[in-house]
This record gives sequence, C-alpha cells and structure tokens, in this order.
Amino acid sequence: MIWIAMAVLALTASGIVAASAWKPALVQGPAEDRTLAVLKDQLSEVDRDAERGLLSVAEAHAARQEIKRRVLSVGRVKNTGESNGGGRVILMAAAVFVPLFAAGYYSFAGAPNLSSIAFEDRQAEVAQNREIEALAQKLLQRLQADPEGGALEGWMLLGQTFMKLGRASDAASAYERATQSMNADSAVFSIYAEALIVSEQGIVTPQAKRAIARALELDPTNPAGTFYDAVGLAQAGANEQAYNRLLTRLDEVDGFAPWMETFVAEANRIGAALGRAPISLSDYAPVMSGNSPGPTAADVEAASQMDDVDRDAFIRSMVERLATRLEAEPDDIDGWMRLGRAYRVLGETDLALNAYSRAKELLVPVSSEDPRQSVISQSLEELQSGQ
Repeated sequence: MIWIAMAVLALTASGIVAASAWKPALVQGPAEDRTLAVLKDQLSEVDRDAERGLLSVAEAHAARQEIKRRVLSVGRVKNTGESNGGGRVILMAAAVFVPLFAAGYYSFAGAPNLSSIAFEDRQAEVAQNREIEALAQKLLQRLQADPEGGALEGWMLLGQTFMKLGRASDAASAYERATQSMNADSAVFSIYAEALIVSEQGIVTPQAKRAIARALELDPTNPAGTFYDAVGLAQAGANEQAYNRLLTRLDEVDGFAPWMETFVAEANRIGAALGRAPISLSDYAPVMSGNSPGPTAADVEAASQMDDVDRDAFIRSMVERLATRLEAEPDDIDGWMRLGRAYRVLGETDLALNAYSRAKELLVPVSSEDPRQSVISQSLEELQSGQ
C-alpha cells in the first residue's frame, strides 16, 4: 500500500514541475513577436511623420532611439526565453528521472520489508539508557567521594558501563583510575588501552602505547596487549615487525584460543600489504591436538574429491575422534570449545550445548577476564535461543 501512495505522490509532483516548465514556452513566443511587429510599425510611422514635417529632426531622432531601445529590450527577452528552452528540457527530464532513480535505488539499497521499531520500544530503550546513565553517575560520585580513591572493581564496572553506553572517552577515564590501584593487573592496562584506542577512532596514541607496554610488562602473553602492540606498529609503518609480532604469538599457543581468529584476520590484513600469502586458523589451531593434529594435506585433498554424503561422513568421523579423545582427557577446555563449534556447524544443537556446558564448568575457577568466558556464554545463549 505504501508503494502505491509513494508512486502517486511522485507522479503528482513530477506533473506539477513539468507543467510549470512547459507552460511558458507555449505563450511567451507569440506575444513577443506581436510586440516587435508593433514597434516596427511605430518606427515606420515616425519616418513618415518626419517626412511630412509633423516631427522636427530632433523629435524624430529621439522617437527612433526610444523605439529601437524597446526593440532591443524585447529581443533580449525573447533570446532569454529561447535559451531557457534547454533549461526547461533539463527540468522536465529531472522531473521524470529523479523519481525513477530514487525508486530504483531504494528498491536496491533500501529495506522496504524491514519492520519498523515501535515508538513504545524506542521510548523504553531511551528510558533504560537514562536509568543506566543515572546509575553510572551515582557510582562515579561514590567512587570520587571515597577517601581511598575507590575500589578497583568499582572503576572497572564504571568503565564497562560507559563503554556499553558508547562513551569510550569516559570509559577510558574510569579505566585510568583503575590502573592506579595497587591490584591493577595486565588485563586492566590492556582494557584501558583498548578504551583509549576506541575513543580515538582506532588510533593507537602514545598514551595507549604506554598502557600496552605496561600490560605486556606485567604479562608478556596478554593477547590483547600483543594485538594492540601490533596494530600500533602497523600504524607507525612497521608492517613487517607487526606481522611477525602476530605470528610469533600464534606460534606460542598450544591448542585453540578465541582471540586467535582476530590475530589471523589482522595478520592477513597486514600481510596483504607485504605481499604475503594468507594464513588460516587451522595452521595454528587444528581440529585435533596432541598425537592427532587434525586433517593432513592428504585428508583435505581427499575431502575435496568427495561428494556431499562422503564429505559429511568424513567430517563427522573427525568430530567423533575429538569427542572420544575428550572423554579420555575431560579437562581440555579448548577441546570442548572446538567440539561445541564443530557440532554447531553440523547442526547438532544438543551436542553443541553439552560441549559448551562442559567447557563452562571447567572455566568456573578461571578468572572472569579470560576471553573464553564471554565466547562460551554467547555461544550458549545463541544455541538456547535457536540462533
């Protein structure tokens, strides 16, 4: 229905523009021609009156000059009207082309089938954000009023809240206060560096570099610190050093870690500028570990020659081997995560839920800052909601 209304409005507007552009061309030309004819007759009449002695030489000259001035004036008007013919053509073409172009572009790039957000939902979201803003402000006031400078956990919570609200600069200020705590560890400094980088639209500033250096000083294996260190090197033009920094850290990993995908993507982005061949996650985190490192080159080649049924059976056999190994080595968190992902790809939702749940149980005693915590929680939520 809305398309019909839009089409009617577009045609109506185009018709009005076209009519206003075309109408002057129909009436202007004949009227100007008649005016010129009258002036020429007047000029002839002045000549006749001068010959009969009805006008003196000076009067005849003045009359001729005035009539000629009018002739020139009418001529300029006529020429202007004729030159405007091209403008009218352009205007009429625009009246037709613009609505057609807009309709075509919207059907290609627009979203006519996207359901709108209800006003009540928008109002609820705005109200919720205001409530979070108010709570964040109260927390900030309480932390600032603390004579001991505020608890580390309080400043970290405030920083996380500001980040969710899209206030990266305020989040960086909160994290900076957290870094002043005696208990601030490597993760605190790398989170602070990330907030600084986000607030500067992805630029690794000198202040962020100092935070990254401190994070790596406290924990050289901190993946976030290593990643942003490489990003800073690349931005400084040291692509070779940044590329090697990422690959060295990937080489140090035994098994799979969620941050490895980000490392691989960034390494390939930098490597493309260096002319390096792309790398893949399987080069550093194969499906199998230990004595069964995963599919060999021969396995991959064989799988590429299989039909869909055989290829599916081949993949399932590899997943079953991983599941069998995990039953014998149930403390392998990364292994359970790989198994959960594999089952999810195969569409085995219940088995994927079980695998991720086993990984979540093993992560209970692990620090909440471990990036695997959020990966597992998100995967479980998506599986339970049917995504």
